[in-house]
Amino acid sequence: MATGETGFDDVTFDLISVQYHSLKAGHDYGQYVRDARNAGVDEIAEFFEQVMAEDSARAQRCHQFLAELTARGTSATSPQGSDEG
Repeated sequence: MATGETGFDDVTFDLISVQYHSLKAGHDYGQYVRDARNAGVDEIAEFFEQVMAEDSARAQRCHQFLAELTARGTSATSPQGSDEG
C-alpha cells in the first residue's frame, strides 16, 4: 500500500480522517438541533438529527474497517518503519 506523508498508509489515514470529521460534525450538529428546536422549526431539527445519525453511522463504519485492517495484521495500521506488521 502506498504510504502518505503521515507515515501511515493512505487508506488508514483516509479512514481516520473520515471518522474524525464525521464525529466532529456530529458534535456540531447537536448544537444545530438545539438551535432549530429553540426556533420552533422541528422539521429542520429532525433533518439535523438525521444528518447526525448518518455521520455517526459513517464513523462507526470507519471504526469497523480500521479494526478489520488491524486484525489482518497488515502494515496498513502501523506507521512506516514500525517494527509491527
